[in-house]
Amino acid sequence: MIEQINALLPQTQCGQCGYKGCRPYAEAIAAGLADINQCPPSGDEGISELAALLGVAAKPLNPDFGEHKPKSVAFIIEQDCIGCVKCLAVCPVDAILGAAKFMHTVITAECTGCELCIAPCPVDCIVMQPVEELSVTEKRIAAQHAQQRYETRCKRKAQEDFDKAERQKKQRLALKMKSA
Repeated sequence: MIEQINALLPQTQCGQCGYKGCRPYAEAIAAGLADINQCPPSGDEGISELAALLGVAAKPLNPDFGEHKPKSVAFIIEQDCIGCVKCLAVCPVDAILGAAKFMHTVITAECTGCELCIAPCPVDCIVMQPVEELSVTEKRIAAQHAQQRYETRCKRKAQEDFDKAERQKKQRLALKMKSA
């Protein structure tokens, strides 16, 4: 059931629902810990799909979690970007390209519109720009693609964490051997 619920979510990984991504929200719905109307990016259409899947009545989006907005993507005002890389660290789908002290840019086709990059930007050079609404089929394909990118990023981050821990372990061992 979790997979079916997750498949209906937009895979923005925005956290507006109160969970750290779409899958944790799906797990909470399946466990009866969260309601079906906590995902602003899904809007009424998504809530209706969840209601149909779960055999419950549809309800309006809970305003405590935000409001449904038209689809948009992040855009970096390049001449204002200072290359701080803070947006890179928070993008759940690696849709931002850049390097320290160099201008960054958003890969528009990969951006889920989560808005997570806006708050950490110290120079407010990231704005959201509306994009054309997708058909239901296109939304499902985009959500599947975003989910794959998110999972790939999570695996990369886990590998980076593991590699860092291994380097630190080796450094501690080398220091221990050097002092012995």
